[in-house]
Amino acid sequence: MNNEKFVELCKGYVVDYANVFMNLTSINPPAYITTNDVYVVWLNRTLQNNKALLSTTISDGMYYEVTYNGDKNELYFDAYKHVVNREFKLGDN
Repeated sequence: MNNEKFVELCKGYVVDYANVFMNLTSINPPAYITTNDVYVVWLNRTLQNNKALLSTTISDGMYYEVTYNGDKNELYFDAYKHVVNREFKLGDN
């Protein structure tokens, strides 16, 4: 699977997931996103496998990891919630 087709597939899965789960807790009226609201943070292809990290324009702290296993023709989808971002000052050591 080439990168363009893989990214298109990934964005579709993110939209499907977000439009269901984001509206379970949203206030009225429901909000929906399209693939135009999804962007790729990181993308890699190694041999017949692909992996992408994606996010959306929604400020909900979610990001998504999609992996394509070319040997088995399987797609794995993970959704994560950003919990914390801390800064640590490192010395000159």
